[in-house]
Amino acid sequence: MVKFTILLRKRENLSHDEFVTYHKTKHAPLFNFLPEVQKYVRKYVQCHSLSVTLPGMPPPAYDGITELWFDDITDIGKVFTAERYMALIRPDEGKFLDLSGCGFLVSTETQQL
Repeated sequence: MVKFTILLRKRENLSHDEFVTYHKTKHAPLFNFLPEVQKYVRKYVQCHSLSVTLPGMPPPAYDGITELWFDDITDIGKVFTAERYMALIRPDEGKFLDLSGCGFLVSTETQQL
């Protein structure tokens, strides 16, 4: 399995709660609707930051993450370059994300505990 982690930064004009609500109730159903997502994504998890301060740690750099699991790296491209993704999902991302402030990581997991 390959994990695609997207580091999310919200648009400045949205509150954290507005960002979370949009991500959960508008974006996720739209993304899940795509046939490519249904075919290639094995698991989809959203995580949203909590308003906490940890001793000795800087403030969070991101407002949330999206984690997507795929069978292999080529399946990531099959979703994110699909015509329907580009036509429906990419424009929706701009409604709640600061796209230039987001990042990503492609990885494999090694469970330690």
